Amino acid sequence: MGKCYSSDLRVRIYSAVEDGASRRAAARRFGVSASTSVRITQRMSATGSVAPARQGRPRGGGELAPYAATLIRWVEEEGDITMPELAAKLAAEFGVVAHPASLAKFLIKQGFSVKKNAAGHRGRSR
Repeated sequence: MGKCYSSDLRVRIYSAVEDGASRRAAARRFGVSASTSVRITQRMSATGSVAPARQGRPRGGGELAPYAATLIRWVEEEGDITMPELAAKLAAEFGVVAHPASLAKFLIKQGFSVKKNAAGHRGRSR
């Protein structure tokens, strides 16, 4: 993911446009693309700030979030369930297709880990 231009540069570009320079002229003067200059001035008129918007996807969402309680219940009921079995159960029950690796990451974020007991059998613990 690319980095944002500094706030100082954004302010200087916007100030140049406010002082009468065209957006393209301001872009040439400061060595940025014309589209960057246009976006900075549009952002200022829309939000009142030239600060960059937050990058990345917001946390907490995802396709598995609505099924969190059900997935946790299934894993707690059957501790040695495999990820492909869990994916098949999710697809059969709700019609949601999830890759086993995505389910594993989801369960790790929920605090689950794979532990072996004294007999050498796997089980999920929280």
